[in-house]
Amino acid sequence: MKQTKFSPSLRKITESKLFFPTLTLALILLFDLITVPNFFSIQIRNGNLYGSLIDIFRNASAVMLLSIGMTLVIATGGVDLSVGAVMAIAASVAALLMNPYVLATELPPHLMKLINDPQFTYQPLWIVIIVTLIVATICGLWNGLLVAYVRIQPMVATLILMIAGRGIAQLITNGVRIQIFYEPYAFIGQGWKILPFSLYLVAFVFVIAWIITRRTAIGLFIESVGINFRSSYFSGIDEKKIKLLAYSFCGLCAGIAGLVASSNIKTSDAYNIGMTLELDAILAVVIGGTVMGIGGRFSLLASLIGAVVIQAITTSMYAIGVQAFALQAIKGLVVIFVILLYSEQVRGFIRKLTVQKEAKP
Repeated sequence: MKQTKFSPSLRKITESKLFFPTLTLALILLFDLITVPNFFSIQIRNGNLYGSLIDIFRNASAVMLLSIGMTLVIATGGVDLSVGAVMAIAASVAALLMNPYVLATELPPHLMKLINDPQFTYQPLWIVIIVTLIVATICGLWNGLLVAYVRIQPMVATLILMIAGRGIAQLITNGVRIQIFYEPYAFIGQGWKILPFSLYLVAFVFVIAWIITRRTAIGLFIESVGINFRSSYFSGIDEKKIKLLAYSFCGLCAGIAGLVASSNIKTSDAYNIGMTLELDAILAVVIGGTVMGIGGRFSLLASLIGAVVIQAITTSMYAIGVQAFALQAIKGLVVIFVILLYSEQVRGFIRKLTVQKEAKP
């Protein structure tokens, strides 16, 4: 007589949302270990850590920030295509607050000297950060109002700001790329305290989002709205406010990502900052297992791993000499691979592998 016994521990591992993104990241790093010499070498300079692995996390910080907010939006059954444009708006607002004189056609010599001073800023740094994040949150609030209260499809509602956002960013700076010389602001994207400072920002935002969604009922409400917003409404959950909260928080995350991106390149490039990063953020969330268009259960940590996967692909392709124009095709292959991983056929095959058959007399 044969009995089929299921291994609950192995099943729990394979059905976790962390399993597939972690597996994908492990395969990429294994590829780097084989093909790229000294890829895992870590150097210590002036007490700080440097290396290819550190660069992957540092360069992924903007997408990681976006993926945290995007996870909550997609979990409600929506999507936000405007996060890249919101990054550009945030960068323009911050740069203008620090250097409003750049919009003048003629400047006296003493002002020109102040503008190039690395310790000069028109507004204090805390005002620059707060005002910028308020503006970014308002952008997310706008998207939430269109989706939750006006009932416009999320893709259409956020497409409005995606198209208009970069124009708004250029109007803020009058089409000028404002150079940022203020060193304390540059520290946000370029600073180093053992690890890149931007990673500490990612960790801070992640902890705040995790506490809100896993230590309060908000996370359960978000999943409930994503699964069935009508049933959630009749259960007493105000699905409009939940969606408004998700889109507002996504705008806030995009604002922080805009601060990181603009401080990293020391300019308010309204055209290039955040360009196509909305697609990377969506892909990161999808890799993390949150189902786009359906919503429901989500994992913030899995989305962060998905963002690291995307950056690891980019870094690996550059390391082996792949041209930049071919990266989009590589990302397309990754999308296909992820879709196959999350298909029912692959999941069923993995479930079969977790079944242990024991022959008993």
